Amino acid sequence: MTRRQLTNAQWKFIEPYLPIGRYGPYPERLREQFEGVIWRFRSSGQWREMPAEFGPWATVYGRFRVWRDAAVFTDLLEGLIAEGARMGRTDLSLVSVDSTTVRAHHDAAGLRVSKHLMEALEEAAQEQEAARPKRGGPEEQDGHTERRRVRRRHKLRLREALLGRSRGGLTSKIHLAADRRCRPLALVLTVGQAGDSPQFVPVLAKVRIRLPAGRPRTKPGAVAADKAYSSHGNRAYLRKRGIKAVIPEKRDQAANRKKKGTRGGRPVSHDADLYKERNTVERLINKLKAWRGIATRYDKTPDSYLAGLHLRAAMIWIDDLIKTT
Repeated sequence: MTRRQLTNAQWKFIEPYLPIGRYGPYPERLREQFEGVIWRFRSSGQWREMPAEFGPWATVYGRFRVWRDAAVFTDLLEGLIAEGARMGRTDLSLVSVDSTTVRAHHDAAGLRVSKHLMEALEEAAQEQEAARPKRGGPEEQDGHTERRRVRRRHKLRLREALLGRSRGGLTSKIHLAADRRCRPLALVLTVGQAGDSPQFVPVLAKVRIRLPAGRPRTKPGAVAADKAYSSHGNRAYLRKRGIKAVIPEKRDQAANRKKKGTRGGRPVSHDADLYKERNTVERLINKLKAWRGIATRYDKTPDSYLAGLHLRAAMIWIDDLIKTT
């Protein structure tokens, strides 16, 4: 007998967000199907190996796809954050930003891309290649045309699946923001080799806490991040919004600034005490990866993996809200 994945207290937070169609499923089966989805991402087991207590695996997998396409897991996470705001348990005084790389299993490769989408992507890639200068004569270029085409289509499939190639194999990267209680506020999924600094603004743009009345809160009091996020553009973005930057400066940036003299601008400083609390986002990463299906990506489509990521983040919020009630 497989142990239950949810307590009654946890299910009370989840049940209002699950849509019930006109002809089903029966309400009493929703909990078992949702627990089957949790079992899959918590254990990283295959859908076909799902215990019978959760129902037929094909039914649970089909229900997961319906919930994924209907953005149920995203709405669940946003609703729980709003519930925390209603209870007065949200804290935007300090938001920490970081990223973590996730190794992709070989089962995650092989995303099917529609013919029309592939043709559009390939046409855009050909235009970019045509704009770049080419080496060699016309005969050499024509001899490698088909080989370049195969490599280009392979790279386009990986890019569409948000999979990147590195020394360790295929990887994806999770960019996230956490509050002072190690709870997720925003999640962004990219290819594994994506830089951290360019995703700083997109992550903060997803921080949005709905309040019982009035506009949602989107402005943290301060943002903490490591040296990877120390760029002029990120600091200008925070300064424009009136957010305190708790980001140390890189040595090479400090050296270049000193070389310019007065034209280099003022020295960059950060609050060392607030920077110590940046460990909250690193502890959150450990919590997310406690589920084996999140620590390693087994899903071919990025939407499925991101749905599991939102589910794990929602469960972290539920556990925290239960402790405070």
